[in-house]
Amino acid sequence: MTSWPPEVLRAAPRIGLGLAALGRPAYITTGRDSDLGADRSPETLRHRSHAVLDAAYGAGVRYFDVARSYGSAESFLADWLSQRNLRPGDVAVGSKWGYTYVGGWRLDAERHEVQDLSVDSLERQLSETRERLGANLSLYQIHSATPENAVLSDPGVLDAMRRLRDEHSVAIGVTVSGPHQAEVIDAAIELNQFDAIQATWNLLEPSSGDALARAHAAGLTVLVKEALANGRLTSGGDQPALLEAAAQRGLAADTLALSAALAQPWADIVLSGAVTPNTLHSNMAANPRHWDLGLARELAPRFARPPALYWDERAKRRWA
Repeated sequence: MTSWPPEVLRAAPRIGLGLAALGRPAYITTGRDSDLGADRSPETLRHRSHAVLDAAYGAGVRYFDVARSYGSAESFLADWLSQRNLRPGDVAVGSKWGYTYVGGWRLDAERHEVQDLSVDSLERQLSETRERLGANLSLYQIHSATPENAVLSDPGVLDAMRRLRDEHSVAIGVTVSGPHQAEVIDAAIELNQFDAIQATWNLLEPSSGDALARAHAAGLTVLVKEALANGRLTSGGDQPALLEAAAQRGLAADTLALSAALAQPWADIVLSGAVTPNTLHSNMAANPRHWDLGLARELAPRFARPPALYWDERAKRRWA
């Protein structure tokens, strides 16, 4: 397999930056009205993205995560890399194929993204990604594999992903979503061809933990997404027990929630989805030492929800 993670990540903080909430005008994260304001023009979000990328890079972040469906996130990141004279190997960049952004840069779009996990979609989106990111692309991932879409059973997709790794030295991975994440993670492990797995894990939805531990033990790099549950585990969220526990320790709620993710021994990279430099710095204050065993035993059972309920609630969140 391709050597992943690259050397640039080995001495870097375990927090990476994802641009899902900065590359397009609408997303499901809490607090976007106050964080971003009314002006969501492409140029304004480009400037905002660059400011957060600057803050992240200055704080030591060396992994940046985008996707074809994140609006202009790939272009924003590529522009930033060029303007800062960062070359391939200075940072690691991951992107994803499988969803297409169809929101037309509108907050009120009827649909913001559509999924197509066919080989034709992979070839088209890979070409688009490489056009934007070029040699900066370190990791290319299947976007949101589930039992229902059965993408991991498609021999054409699997063969194309293998060729990408073998012929272009790009690491390959799988991201998973939905209430059956563990099942898909185990299927990815069984295939023995991927370098990385990216999954949702947070205090409200920890059901992927055991499978992620198996993935880590099998040699896959584990990336954690949505560790703040799209803003639910922040000061503007809906979890008063987290606010109380964080205040008792002199921490922000997001700092404590991200610390819980970092404390998982199988978690290699935990993604921040910050959209402002201040939020980024609050996220970067996370430390696994903040989440001790006593706190885990006391609080974790109070948060965990049945996976089906968590994902149903997530599906009903408003794009704003």
